[in-house]
Amino acid sequence: MNITKELVLEALSTVNDPDLKQDLVTLNMIEGVEVEGKKIKFSIVLTTPACPLKEVMRKDCIQALEAKFGEELDISINFDSIVTTSRLKGANLLPGVKNIIAVASGKGGVGKSTVTANLAVALAKKGAKVGIIDADIFGPSIHIMFGCEFEKPSVTTKDGKNLILPIENHGVKLMSIGFLSNATDAMVWRGPMASSALKQFITDAEWGELDYLLIDLPPGTSDIHLTLVQTLPVTGAVIVTTPQKVAINDAVRGVGMFKQGSINVPILGVIENMAYFTPEELPDNKYYIFGSGGGKELAEQFETPFLGEIPLVQGIRESGDSGYPTSLKDGPASDAFQSIAESLAQEVAKRNATKPTTKVVEMIDGAGCSVK
Repeated sequence: MNITKELVLEALSTVNDPDLKQDLVTLNMIEGVEVEGKKIKFSIVLTTPACPLKEVMRKDCIQALEAKFGEELDISINFDSIVTTSRLKGANLLPGVKNIIAVASGKGGVGKSTVTANLAVALAKKGAKVGIIDADIFGPSIHIMFGCEFEKPSVTTKDGKNLILPIENHGVKLMSIGFLSNATDAMVWRGPMASSALKQFITDAEWGELDYLLIDLPPGTSDIHLTLVQTLPVTGAVIVTTPQKVAINDAVRGVGMFKQGSINVPILGVIENMAYFTPEELPDNKYYIFGSGGGKELAEQFETPFLGEIPLVQGIRESGDSGYPTSLKDGPASDAFQSIAESLAQEVAKRNATKPTTKVVEMIDGAGCSVK
């Protein structure tokens, strides 16, 4: 059989994206098909550079081609990525940001900022363009976790407006009140002042092109959360909890806020932090000191994905204190964050392919919400 580009595409049209359940050709994921005798070369354009299913798709494509043309083929498959978005084109705020992800928890002390920092680094390691806004105005920590507590942002001018340039470290762009205040200064502000600071991080910073902008929210459900959904169209929210009943009980409220019909921000998944304790000298041992299964039960209750478990290990805390997130290192903890980051990227791609365009929430007389 004479192999042609058209026949190659016909064969590849039998291969489905494992997440989107449509074939790669229909999804326009096959590009640059070249055929020379028995040599076949093409690229698969993924919806995220953090896709964990590359090898599955490679194997499926090779099997489809060999089934059609025989096994004596020289097949070369390259992978590229274009991160998808559900934001409207021409957005007034952050037009270069494709996905805005809120990282939330119902309770303080569950490691939400640690999770945010390590997910951002894990996504950046895969080649994604990533930023973080530290929206915890009263208790910022991202500047410490990235080793930038003594950095001060510079300013640039664009279209006659002065814009703050986010600090960048470990491949992630960062904005935090910690860059703009002294470590000993207490933010004794009312809610509107904190909300104003968050708005400034959004409107008065030069974020440029980003695939993912993670918003590290404070605990609970507060003015900051409402300001975020009023100001930006949020792609989805990630809920961080620990296994214990008290944390799960508070996390339920966090999920409930985003799932309110008037707010309706998709829940991308649940992450269980401090899931079990593993001593460094006994890496195969797991001690469930805070209980077990709470995160999975929460995800099942709200029919949302369970993105994974993160162990309670000393190295994660030490890495956060030293400003060198554990995702930059090798080991089980880094692997856990990498796996969860890949799962999160998958959920973002599925959300963008299956759910409506992200919209901003509009408050009505301070008593309720509607969607613009």
